Amino acid sequence: MDEPLAAALKFGFLAVLYLFLLWVARSASRDLRRAADPAAAMDANGASTQRPPGRPRLEVVAAMGHEPGSAFPVDGGVTLGRGTDADIRVDDQFASSHHARVFPRGRLVFIEDMGSTNGTYLNGKPLKRPEQLKSSDSIRIGDTEYRYRE
Repeated sequence: MDEPLAAALKFGFLAVLYLFLLWVARSASRDLRRAADPAAAMDANGASTQRPPGRPRLEVVAAMGHEPGSAFPVDGGVTLGRGTDADIRVDDQFASSHHARVFPRGRLVFIEDMGSTNGTYLNGKPLKRPEQLKSSDSIRIGDTEYRYRE
């Protein structure tokens, strides 16, 4: 009785082992195909990690020292503020030296107030935590206003 049970266990183990190896090979080939096709890159949830066409940017609506309609790319992340090391200089008496930051997270772009004295406003509402930006959102720092475009 022990001999047939041992043989069944051996065959069962071999079947599970072969299924596991098949699963590993299939997964590896799928990953290699994705690596060869950058447009098909996916995150852990299966969502595309590629940015949609167009380049995320902030367009000037009203800002001292900048022409309305001029744009700043934000796809790599930028800081806004009055400080000389800010990526986008905000020449406004109500702006802090490091006022806000715009940063990507996967395919999405967010804005966050960096503890400024007078606050950052998104569509007229003060930012309390990082918020996702959507095309045509209005960002205001003091008297300075930008519009987010994708």
